[in-house]
Amino acid sequence: MTIKEKQQETVDAFAFMEDWEQKYEYIIDLGKELKGLPEDRKTDDNLIKGCQSKVWIDAEFKEGKLYFNADSDGILPKGIISLLVSIYSGHTTQEILDSDFKFIEEIGLQEFLSPSRANGLMAMTKQIKFYAVAFQLKS
Repeated sequence: MTIKEKQQETVDAFAFMEDWEQKYEYIIDLGKELKGLPEDRKTDDNLIKGCQSKVWIDAEFKEGKLYFNADSDGILPKGIISLLVSIYSGHTTQEILDSDFKFIEEIGLQEFLSPSRANGLMAMTKQIKFYAVAFQLKS
């Protein structure tokens, strides 16, 4: 499945939910499904700067694709990073760099978040793009 298809699947899933309480629960459930990071990967290098909660993201490049794993000490940020990981993990660096984050606007996520959490969301998306650039330069 392409990044665009995964994004559209997310937009469609959010469209079926009637209110933000349901959407909030959905995001929290996504966080509960996230594998998380082992303690030795929760380093300052993997910590996303700009998030209200602690959010770590780690990337591994294998067989031409970038794989993400993440964790957070907050239940909502963990759900948000889980959503991003599910969309962008397993794709080439070029696919990630060619993609956009318009689906976030389409589901209205930024409007639902407090300004500090919205800043954290933007920091998460920037970190995913940063890893794509960094691994593209290495390959």
